[in-house]
Amino acid sequence: MSTTPYDALLICSFGGPNETGDVVPFLQNVTRGKGIPEERLREVGEHYYGFGGKSPINEQNLELLSALRAEFERRGLDLPVIWGNRNWHPYTVDTLRDASAFGAKRILVLVTSAYASYSGSRQYREHLAAARTALGDHAPEIDILRPFFNDPGFVQANIEAIIEAASELGDGDAAAGLDGARLVYVTHSIPDTMQDASAVTGPGYREQHEDVRASIDTALRERLGSDFVSSLAYCSRSGDPRVPWLEPDVNDHIEALAADGAQKAIIAPIGFISDHMEVAFDLDIEALETATEHGLRAVRAGTASVREPFVSGLVDLVLERAARERGETVPAPTAGVLGAFPDVAPPGSCRMRHGEVSGIPVIAGAQD
Repeated sequence: MSTTPYDALLICSFGGPNETGDVVPFLQNVTRGKGIPEERLREVGEHYYGFGGKSPINEQNLELLSALRAEFERRGLDLPVIWGNRNWHPYTVDTLRDASAFGAKRILVLVTSAYASYSGSRQYREHLAAARTALGDHAPEIDILRPFFNDPGFVQANIEAIIEAASELGDGDAAAGLDGARLVYVTHSIPDTMQDASAVTGPGYREQHEDVRASIDTALRERLGSDFVSSLAYCSRSGDPRVPWLEPDVNDHIEALAADGAQKAIIAPIGFISDHMEVAFDLDIEALETATEHGLRAVRAGTASVREPFVSGLVDLVLERAARERGETVPAPTAGVLGAFPDVAPPGSCRMRHGEVSGIPVIAGAQD
């Protein structure tokens, strides 16, 4: 096992405020140039203020960093794990500058989004290209781990989380808790145009989630023998309300399930790797309140977080990529039927809109 040719693994995340005074400048960073209505900014700001102005994502990234360091150490591997954000401290460019100063020449990046779309893939590649440009001659070479939505470790971690939720729903009996339940998989909504663009060079954003849904459904039925109905819903839409986004919204979907006679539900946030704001507010508060209001007994499953299968799977992905960069032929294990995405994103993949060439430099390909 070797992590050569890499000098470090960078966790590249969205970022979030640490205190009340950070909220407004953080949201300004996030929404700059996107035409987000002022009303939506105020609404999202209130979400953070309700948590003392602090996003849970920062502590969770630190937990992931620590877990990855521990797993590398357990395997006898010496690869520094560092962390940088798109929208708040520590900014990616600062982390890369520090890494370069300590001698890092080539860095592998773990983007904290498992799925490929503009928001979860290309936007990070644009961000990393901009960071390298800012560093000029001191910029390290950067590679990015392929999308890992169908990595067996990520899927297994979500299976474990759902079984735990089913056990809670069944008063200690997971099979009974899942039997007759509505299993609602949830992910972040994106504009329909972004969904269409994500499907140009490979399976699209929605199809990636449906693949994970099918894998988990099969595993749960084999392991628990429960009879349940699953579905995919979306949360956290933003932007111009006139622009169509992927539906159904999770709250509307819960209302529809209750109207259809459902008695209990498990909300499984497979679109998120940790319990950050979209999970903490949109699901733990809004979605569960909607369920209660409509007489539906519901629990929210955990995320992959720092569960052992997920962390171990990420280290396996690092070793897999490192081996291929050394010219070795190694397998790329996946769950589901879609197979592994390429290490280097195809030209034109995951644009914001299909056919719209922005000209913004990206890591995987010189221009859009």
